[in-house]
Amino acid sequence: MHTRLTSVKAEMASSEHNPKPESGIRVFVRKRRLRKPQVITENIVKVEPQIITENIVKVEPQDQKFGSLPDIEEFAYKKPSISLPLRKSKPISNNNDKTEFKPPSDWVKILEGIREMRSLEDAPVDSMGCEKAGNSLPPKERRFAVLVSSLLSSQTKDNVTHGAIQRLLDNNLLNPETIDTADESAIQKLIYPVGFYTRKASNMKKIAKISLLNYHGDIPNTLEGLLSLPGIGPKMAHLVMNVAWNNVQGICVDTHVHRICNRLGWVPKTKTPEETREALQMWLPKEEWVPINPLLVGFGQTICTPLRPSCGLCSVNGLCPSAFQEATPKKKSRLKTELSES
Repeated sequence: MHTRLTSVKAEMASSEHNPKPESGIRVFVRKRRLRKPQVITENIVKVEPQIITENIVKVEPQDQKFGSLPDIEEFAYKKPSISLPLRKSKPISNNNDKTEFKPPSDWVKILEGIREMRSLEDAPVDSMGCEKAGNSLPPKERRFAVLVSSLLSSQTKDNVTHGAIQRLLDNNLLNPETIDTADESAIQKLIYPVGFYTRKASNMKKIAKISLLNYHGDIPNTLEGLLSLPGIGPKMAHLVMNVAWNNVQGICVDTHVHRICNRLGWVPKTKTPEETREALQMWLPKEEWVPINPLLVGFGQTICTPLRPSCGLCSVNGLCPSAFQEATPKKKSRLKTELSES
């Protein structure tokens, strides 16, 4: 009995030093905290319903984003409530529209005067121009000859181009089949001394290959197709379209036509032949588009030359705003220069 009482006292003493009920209270509090938000929410809803209503409106969409998938209608296209103004595209310029561009005064008289001065047809272009290439050949071969002649004519005088074409014709190298199989160095020797003859020989080989692969040995019959060929620019493409296909789509403007049109004031001080072509086509009647090239080229080769134009021999110098203004001054002798500097 004494032993049992001693054990009971020992248990009571240990319970005073290590109270177990405290740990049980902590567990109970944690369990009640898990249930506490529900109880508090109910109480607050009864006391301040307006505040809770606002909070619920703000909180519920967040819970919906993270807790459920959005409705498919949220991704549907919605027409904007504000109608935006449409962008206006720039008007496309029409070269055939002559109403917006006033032709220069006295251009008809000037053109008639140039025709009279060119009536003898004694300029190099009259007998050795690109349009004269392959006159005796069949139509298909002549078209290719005109294309090659136009290619060689760049930065080259007509007599030099004509000589190169004749050498190619004599050696049976004026058709795509023989050019394609010929050695490039041989072509270079035949077309020398045309300007940039090495590059032009390479372009001749490329054009021959394209002609055989894409056009059955012929040349393109569109302006875009001709411009896609290596070494062919707008001036050459328009010339080939006019001569080879009898299809007039623009004026062939080279350096002579470009220079003379600016001297006559027919175009607004253009910087390139392509700008001159676009400006000239704005007002020049289409029936003049083909003859204007050989007419002005021959005029530029004989009278209205690049340096020291023969304005005294020109019958339209009274109508030309540039007459007697571009004479090149004579070079001073070295002795006079040295004396003036001393």
